[in-house]
Amino acid sequence: MQADPIDPARIVDYHAHIYYDPETRETAARLRDWIAARWPDVRLGRWHDVPVGPHPTAMYQLAFPASLFPEVAPFIMMNRMGLTVLLHPESGRPRDDHTLHATWMGEVLPLKTEILRETG
Repeated sequence: MQADPIDPARIVDYHAHIYYDPETRETAARLRDWIAARWPDVRLGRWHDVPVGPHPTAMYQLAFPASLFPEVAPFIMMNRMGLTVLLHPESGRPRDDHTLHATWMGEVLPLKTEILRETG
């Protein structure tokens, strides 16, 4: 058990990992286009059609500042069209951010957490 609360001010930004497969790639592209059209400050990551890093399946990443969380997170929640999404903060602790501090929308996928640094 931690002795003191973690200050949310340490969150630099947020990442949303949008998972897809060949059958849902077009749906993932539609969500990506909708977000790009609404928020030019959201950084659109590359398409990864094969697993990369700790992610067990194809995905792309969206990165956005904490100030956009109240707009972008609910938009993804309401418009993910059945896609699985991992939403997590970037606080300098990659393993904790992808696990302890993460929110899943849809299926919870098994991440390869051993490759994530324990602390940042």
